[in-house]
Amino acid sequence: MAAAPNLAVEGFHGPGGWGEGRRILGLHIRAVGMEWDAAACATAKAAGHTVVRCDVATMPTAPFRGRVKVKVDSPPCQAWSRAGKSLGLVDQPLVHQAVEDLAAGRDTRARLLTACKDPRSLLAAEPMRWHHDLRPETIVMEEVPDVLPLFKQYAAILRAWGYSVWVGILNAADYGVPQTRRRAILIASRVRTVGPPAPTHTQHPGGEDLFGDSLPGWVCMADALGWGATDRPVPTVTAGGGKAGGAEPFPTQARAALTASRDRGDWVLKSRRDSDAWVAKEGPRENRRASEPAPTFTGEAHRWSWAMTRPATTACTTDRIAPPGHRDQSPKGESQFASPDTIRITQTEAAVLQSFRADHPWQGTKTKQFEQIGNAVPPLLGAHVLSAATGIPMPAAADLAAAA
Repeated sequence: MAAAPNLAVEGFHGPGGWGEGRRILGLHIRAVGMEWDAAACATAKAAGHTVVRCDVATMPTAPFRGRVKVKVDSPPCQAWSRAGKSLGLVDQPLVHQAVEDLAAGRDTRARLLTACKDPRSLLAAEPMRWHHDLRPETIVMEEVPDVLPLFKQYAAILRAWGYSVWVGILNAADYGVPQTRRRAILIASRVRTVGPPAPTHTQHPGGEDLFGDSLPGWVCMADALGWGATDRPVPTVTAGGGKAGGAEPFPTQARAALTASRDRGDWVLKSRRDSDAWVAKEGPRENRRASEPAPTFTGEAHRWSWAMTRPATTACTTDRIAPPGHRDQSPKGESQFASPDTIRITQTEAAVLQSFRADHPWQGTKTKQFEQIGNAVPPLLGAHVLSAATGIPMPAAADLAAAA
């Protein structure tokens, strides 16, 4: 009698986002990852994860047959991301063809790859080869939102094979991640009915759901990083420069606008109410004290100040991040560099905004570390998705806070 599948296999492993998510959830299962990047492999191994350095596209599936219980994939997003050239969108018909062929047991990847504008595009079809050959009990996939049509194709095929499937867009901030990172997610299972994970946080706290409960507000950047109004300077932004040299803590022209806003009494304070939700509180300027929660300066000229009271925008692969609440008006829509108000952050701060532990052992050069952080799955989001996929309940909020 064959042994029951007892292995989790992760393609495109990276520095350990899904692995850390398994730890948060308490999903105790043997796991092995596959990853091409040497620095990401080093980071994952330093964090205690088992990773094989290889090209996922050339790794045979036969050694894993009959052993895989959970299959996780986060194919490289660079080809599809609107922060890049988005050549994956041009290659999308070819990727759809590859998925269809692999689902039927036809390997046409070599031929299709020669027609791709970006060779990374076809990696988004790679998981289907594993799904066809191994039929794992549980399947989880994550990518940038523009891959949603491809995930819907996966979903249709998996349903035809007898899987229960949910596919859609999730915002990491709805699950306690201090970052408004939106991602396409696919969850599939052969043994249970699946759906999306229930949100634990909300952008608009204070209301009640069907059961009379109120969710807490999104976790703001200040709370996540410990940036109190009185215990840390305003984060340095990349624009400008003071007379004494070095970066100025406000973008060009912002000091005058900030002073004018202060003199007009435009400051808005944040205070906590019964549900721990952040709500705006207006009041006379003379009544405001430094010991109160950090003030937020209203107006477009001071977008940097939202860093104290909102989640961060999507972390990319450098040490700069657009202030929370910033909307890029460029056609690409996801780039963090259109605003002159970008904030410089450290590797540790960027990792915390991704919900990694502050002591996650990043390896490689500074550039490679930021690259790993920006490309990783937020562990807390990963834990919630795996919970929805496996039925294992998330730890209590107090336990999550203690483990952070």
